[in-house]
Amino acid sequence: MNLINMKPTISLSFLFICLTQFLFAQQPAILSLPDYPDSLFPTYYHQRVTQFNALPQTKGDIIFIGNSITDGGEWSEIFNDIHIKNRGISGDISAGVINRINEVAKRKPAKVFLLIGINDLGKGILPDSVVKNILFIADYLRQEVPSVKLYVQSILPVNAAFGKFAGQTSKGNQIKQVNEKLLNESSAHQYKFIDLHSSFANSDDKLNAKYTNDGLHLLGEGYLLWKHIVFPYVYDLQEQPSLIPLPQQLIWKNGAFPLYKCQSIIVNQQGIENEATQLKEALQSFGWNAQIKNRTTCAEPFIELQLEKNNATFQNKEAYKLTVTENKISITAPTSHGIFNGIQTLTQLMRDGTIVDACEITDWPAFSWRGYMIDVGRNYMSVNLLKQQIDVMAAYKFNVFHFHSTEDIAWRIAIKQYPQLTAPETMLRNKGMYYTESDIKELISYCKVRHITFVPEIDMPGHSAAFKRAMKVDMQSDSGLLYLKNILKEICTSYDVPYLHIGADEVRITNKNFIPNITAYIESLGKKVIGWQPGGNFTENTIRQLWMDDNAHLATNKNIKYIDSRHLYLNHMDPLEAVVTIFNRKIDDKEKGDETALGATLCMWHDRAVADEKDVLKMNPVYPGMLAFAERTWRGGGQSGWVSNISDGDEKAFVEFENRLMDNKEEYFSDKPFAYVRQSGMHWKLIGPFDNKGDVTKIFSPESARWNEGKEKIYKEVTGGTIVLRHWWAPLIKGAVTEPKENATWYATTTLWCDEAGEKKFWIGFNNLSRSPATDSPPEGAWNSLGSEAWVNGKLIAPPKWEHAGQKGNAEIPLIDEGYEYREPTKIFLNKGWNTVLLKMPIGSFKGKDWQNPVKWMFTFIQVK
Repeated sequence: MNLINMKPTISLSFLFICLTQFLFAQQPAILSLPDYPDSLFPTYYHQRVTQFNALPQTKGDIIFIGNSITDGGEWSEIFNDIHIKNRGISGDISAGVINRINEVAKRKPAKVFLLIGINDLGKGILPDSVVKNILFIADYLRQEVPSVKLYVQSILPVNAAFGKFAGQTSKGNQIKQVNEKLLNESSAHQYKFIDLHSSFANSDDKLNAKYTNDGLHLLGEGYLLWKHIVFPYVYDLQEQPSLIPLPQQLIWKNGAFPLYKCQSIIVNQQGIENEATQLKEALQSFGWNAQIKNRTTCAEPFIELQLEKNNATFQNKEAYKLTVTENKISITAPTSHGIFNGIQTLTQLMRDGTIVDACEITDWPAFSWRGYMIDVGRNYMSVNLLKQQIDVMAAYKFNVFHFHSTEDIAWRIAIKQYPQLTAPETMLRNKGMYYTESDIKELISYCKVRHITFVPEIDMPGHSAAFKRAMKVDMQSDSGLLYLKNILKEICTSYDVPYLHIGADEVRITNKNFIPNITAYIESLGKKVIGWQPGGNFTENTIRQLWMDDNAHLATNKNIKYIDSRHLYLNHMDPLEAVVTIFNRKIDDKEKGDETALGATLCMWHDRAVADEKDVLKMNPVYPGMLAFAERTWRGGGQSGWVSNISDGDEKAFVEFENRLMDNKEEYFSDKPFAYVRQSGMHWKLIGPFDNKGDVTKIFSPESARWNEGKEKIYKEVTGGTIVLRHWWAPLIKGAVTEPKENATWYATTTLWCDEAGEKKFWIGFNNLSRSPATDSPPEGAWNSLGSEAWVNGKLIAPPKWEHAGQKGNAEIPLIDEGYEYREPTKIFLNKGWNTVLLKMPIGSFKGKDWQNPVKWMFTFIQVK
């Protein structure tokens, strides 16, 4: 592909003879580069190489290297990523890449995408010789940069019909030979082979004419197809888009829809203009300007949104059908909400912003109520940060936003009649920070256009100390009841919401008529009432939100509707445990919802004060928990009972979900806190129990330098980055140890592979503090109060230097480094090859010193980026 007519001073045949002799002369343990004379390569080659050498030595980049086909790609623009670098040189051959590969190796790239060989074949070099050179490049890169991910791409097909580049375009058979050999050698030489050839070939196995104008090089459309093919490899994604929640029915088809050719969104009905506009904006975010049009068809590829209200196949108002073909994408649904849901799925299908793979999806939710609750009574959160969470909710098909706005600490919703409720002096935290009527209406509107129902909660008569400070009366008194009715009337007449949550839990009822009276009043204002269960003496019409496993009364009254929030409090969950336990949940203890089992709400109660509002999202597994919850409430299913470890759930299904979860983290959460890393590949052997007789410092055989793991009885093998040995809510939630006993010491061991010796980062913890109780900080010089320890390759790993070491728990002192997910990871030096990890988890008593300090017998150990 040398477009510059320069003749090397040394023949290529001689070069390949010498190179082959050189390669065979190498010892397999150490490869060194041949010393080629500069005169072998043309002027343009040297121009490019000297430019590459002059550029800044950035590390961890993604490098595309090859000949003119690579050279012609504006890779950083194609991917909109400055970390993707072009090392293509027009006219280059495999020997030319060998000659300059060290420039790439010195940069320590994260990934290298290699496409080379067509010019070699065009100059008469045999396929075997071309393959040997490519394998040498692969082996050399692996030697110099053990951690690099190398992708060897197939040589593209060619097409002689254009009458150009006869040397190359006549080599179709040789191209196939090279590609087949490269595929077969991929495992032995530790690279991933990417088949570009099949996607670019026409029915005659020639380069498709729509991608070229000379039979060899690519047009712009060809580069967009190339992007689509390699996109998952560039960003470590699965081959197909990772949809969350996974549709109920999904069939992948042959073909693809070119987004870059789409100029029209066809809408022929009223009522879905808002959804069409949102889709238009999604396309604009990729740089494509499609217009909303009212017509029946288009000459170019188009997207059509269509309501089918009388279609009997839609049994659910949120259902939709999405079909992608080469010329059309259609979304049909019985309601605008269904159209909206289809657009969320389509947005995930459009992950590379270029091409959408053909597919057919029929989808509907298993549960009608899929909610998320945020407590802004204890910790005020700005409208903008609330909107960020609402955006994530919408993207994953949540449909209820539960807004817990009043608490003992503060009343945060403005009431015109009683401004003293939001006066700074009545608040104990974030004083003077509250939501105006304008703020609430803005949030309601923001939710509504995203098909999310806004549910305000005014907690009564419990959690109402802020009300009492402001109004000088108890809610259950006659005066308090009068004030409260005035407040409720203002709320119900000011805001367009169908529900009002009254809380009514964790309080002694002194006025037995209070809750029935308030309920009747709210219902007279046209709102439905929700309350926490266990809670007050609710009427039958009140929707119960379960927060404990206390649903015996529901079994006797089949008319009561309920929402599940049992063990769905993110503030109590370890981040890695959260995804496992939520994914495995059986919502409402049913496969799918019905007229009474509505669904569930995921709750975020960060009772403890925070130094910054963003800490609520940083210190709790909000977003990974949301995605696991979205999957389960949309798909239904799950398993009976509550589990905390991967090994106790559906491990195969979890691994498949985790793959999709990690893709979504990479694609959509780079600018948001997402406290989760892949953990399904972390396997532990549990060893124990050893009777420590109440002495948690006692040493047992696994700590011996001469310890032989093979002679020790293994209790069981478990999987995960976090392992809960005994859950602090046992026996309600299952732990890894079936019959745990006090005064016992347990060990866990595993091995870690490292491609390249050096410091690596780890999450390590033995007590993931809940963010609700006022738990004591860890003692100085220890991981926790139980005497837990960690060793890597026999070296003891020191615990962090705690900012508040030994401090007695105080709800007004924010957490700062107590949790592994929000402190700096622990740095540990790993050797090249296998490394041994040993953890010690002694236990004395399972009884905590008080309810603020439950005994959490668990461990977390996992590598992070």
